[in-house]
Amino acid sequence: MAYRAATALAASASKYGALWGRGFETFKNRRILSVSGADDHATTYLQGLVTADLNSEPSPPREETMDSVHALAAKTGDTESGTTDTDDEPEEEEVPVRFTSKMRSATFLDHRGRIITDALLWKRHPEGADAKTTEYLIDVPDDTGDLLFAHLKQHKLRRSKIKLADKSDEITSHAVYGTLNAEGAPPGYMAAMDPRHPSLGMRILSVGEEILNTTDGESDRAKRQLHFETLMNKFFPSTPGTYGVLRKLAGIAEGTEISSRTALECNQDFLNAISFSKGCYLGQELTARSNFTGVVRKRIVPVMIVDTEMEVPKPWVMASMIQELGTEEGMDKIFGLTGEDGEKKKLALKGYIPPPLPKISAAGAGSIVSMMMGSVASADQNPQDDRSEELNRLREQGQKLQEEIADLAEAGASIIDKKDSRTIGKIVSTPAPGTTVLLAQMRLDRLGLLGSEQKWSRKNKVMIGDSEKEYRYLPFLPLWWPDIDPATGKGKEDQEK
Repeated sequence: MAYRAATALAASASKYGALWGRGFETFKNRRILSVSGADDHATTYLQGLVTADLNSEPSPPREETMDSVHALAAKTGDTESGTTDTDDEPEEEEVPVRFTSKMRSATFLDHRGRIITDALLWKRHPEGADAKTTEYLIDVPDDTGDLLFAHLKQHKLRRSKIKLADKSDEITSHAVYGTLNAEGAPPGYMAAMDPRHPSLGMRILSVGEEILNTTDGESDRAKRQLHFETLMNKFFPSTPGTYGVLRKLAGIAEGTEISSRTALECNQDFLNAISFSKGCYLGQELTARSNFTGVVRKRIVPVMIVDTEMEVPKPWVMASMIQELGTEEGMDKIFGLTGEDGEKKKLALKGYIPPPLPKISAAGAGSIVSMMMGSVASADQNPQDDRSEELNRLREQGQKLQEEIADLAEAGASIIDKKDSRTIGKIVSTPAPGTTVLLAQMRLDRLGLLGSEQKWSRKNKVMIGDSEKEYRYLPFLPLWWPDIDPATGKGKEDQEK
């Protein structure tokens, strides 16, 4: 399974947390739409249709050094969370990560302010075209490609000096994981780090005509895919399907998963897809009003579903205690901050404010899933010993649970809290393959993130869809989330700005 790559943390970024294991893939479920025009006509046209500001450089993703588990271990020297003392290890050189207007994250809205689709916008000057010609290549999920293309045509005025085209059969989209270096792309390729967050990998477009002239294949797409795979096989293993797992563990919903929802409910404000200072654009009113005056009561979050008999992992136990007892009393109970040893721990923890829910990287979430599902085993492990029997039992339980959740967790299915029979969330995507991690639009108050009346508890019991069986839900916060203001449901940093 692709999720097992999470156990190999091949790279560590000093500013953006642990990266996914090294690999690459060619996307078969992406569309490439083109908007081109002389001078700034293409920019002017799109500026009125997207939430991003095409006339300014994009902001870099929010920096995050490590997840909450490792941050706490670094403070206390605790090695029970899966970390080890690295004082004797050389520090890794900080890798510079560059983000430019060459590629940016954006969202297209309808006249009501509801999302049509998310997209990645590439900007270039096409080969062989006039030097003044600017082209935007819109990399969009396949399930919303036709809808977006129709939307672009609808808003192209008769006298508009732009051209629209579907180049999905001419240009291919790829991703490379486990690296932060997107510089020096080979001839015929465009490369940039994913502007939403570097943990999602480096995005690549195959655009050069020279690739088609030097590679055999039945179609342009086949030639481009073969050329890319031949090039990458020298450095990275092929890992098809990785992105589908990675983005869900990273809490990224896209395409039809976010269609007809508001931009802030889908975290587009956290993903550098919205400018709140640009001029007018289609759907701006609802987005601006939600940001400046409203309260965001629901957001899409990654949620792990487990059996009620399974042991709750330590990060969620700690989060539950903090929510139930408060920061000071919860920290005292978790770490035993009394006596001489307690005073030392207090000094080590000075200034540390634990998040209300675990903040976990995609790689970290994959590792936790692997351990809970019994997918981690030592190479020299004796199949006859007790540990092997325990792993086999976990694998059987994990496989059964995955099958159950895959059947129940359809898009639109409700997550119902057993204690009061209220719907606390709606599933927007099926579980990541090989896991029970799904994306759901959850009520923030029921996660302990909005207001003070409700608390999330590790002892919760929920039902999914029409099933009467009880499960437990373990929500977690992606590293790219800011601290949430409990009064508004928005990022504290963003409001300060």
